Amino acid sequence: MRTNRRCIWTAAAVALAAFLPAFRAVDRAQLMYVGSGARDAATGIYAFRFDPTTGKATPLGLAIEARGASFLAIHPNRKLLYAVASLGGQNGGAVSAFTIDRDTGKLALVNTAASRGSGPCFVAVDRTGKNVLVAHYTVGTVAALPIAPDGRLGEPTAFVEHHGSSVNPERQKEPHAHSINVSPDNRFAVAADLGTDRLEIYRFDAGRGSLAPNDPPHASVRPGAGPRHFAFHPSGRYAYVINELGSTVTAFSYDGARGALTEIQTITTLPAVFQAANYPAEVLVHPSGKFLYGSNRGHDSIAVFAIDARRGTLTPVEHVSTQGKWPRNFGMDPAGGYLIVANQESGNVVAFRIDRTTGRLTPTGQTLEVPAPMCVRFVE
Repeated sequence: MRTNRRCIWTAAAVALAAFLPAFRAVDRAQLMYVGSGARDAATGIYAFRFDPTTGKATPLGLAIEARGASFLAIHPNRKLLYAVASLGGQNGGAVSAFTIDRDTGKLALVNTAASRGSGPCFVAVDRTGKNVLVAHYTVGTVAALPIAPDGRLGEPTAFVEHHGSSVNPERQKEPHAHSINVSPDNRFAVAADLGTDRLEIYRFDAGRGSLAPNDPPHASVRPGAGPRHFAFHPSGRYAYVINELGSTVTAFSYDGARGALTEIQTITTLPAVFQAANYPAEVLVHPSGKFLYGSNRGHDSIAVFAIDARRGTLTPVEHVSTQGKWPRNFGMDPAGGYLIVANQESGNVVAFRIDRTTGRLTPTGQTLEVPAPMCVRFVE
């Protein structure tokens, strides 16, 4: 009898051991969404099942038709996704809210709310999940919209117009707000304005959804630099902005008590031998805080930098081809094992493995086809 029981337990253990790897793979799998900027009305947001152990992304198809959903943000509860949208007409900018089906990857529209500006190009959710922040490139404004418990968006509770210009006669005659990010403690919001060469700093109240001018009210980059996207260092001591017109990254020390940025370095995103037109787009800091990545549109590469932990300064590591054209955006899986690049003009999304010791990128060999991919976001 004991022998039979031992055989039964042994067989069960073998079966469980065979089952666990598949179970763990499913458990570790994440959703990956890619926003499309294609003009075809039948395009929108595409879903993939991403395995962070292998870097493989399995297509799940079109998650939802949503024309103009070029930039995305994930709610902290991982149940909601927000995307820029357009209601048409002057100042017809908007943001759409979607619920996420974790089993299928499909999205369902909750509502679309006007954001009171034209050309919405960037959207973020604050760390409490109570507000959506949006930047409007065309008119140079930023806004905050409240999020209801069911994910629904309300009318803007804050709306701020930028003022000024800079030295580039074609691109900087007027303000062009290109991004807005909240600080690690959620007390401040920083908006990068390409048209004025400034980072506008606001005191942010998540409970009221308000944006008030900070003291100091802004930080400046070099004339003609054209700040685009911005990233805080995980330590909260440094921050970085990638400059679209100057092909540079500017590093700042960050005073979290005052919300103040002080420039410590500006460095090129390009190799010395490249002299053609180039327009950097995205910048991200690795979760470890050891590396910074920036995309070059024109050189069509990812610039990799090492970050000095004591000073926050950058040292070039390498430039890696994105294996496509016009890398508008890229994302990193939450663990920092892979970097996924959206090449807008070539219509491909390319995966790279990140060396956690050196920061270097190695292509995984996987390429996904998406029409005009413009934004990559992960849901754990």
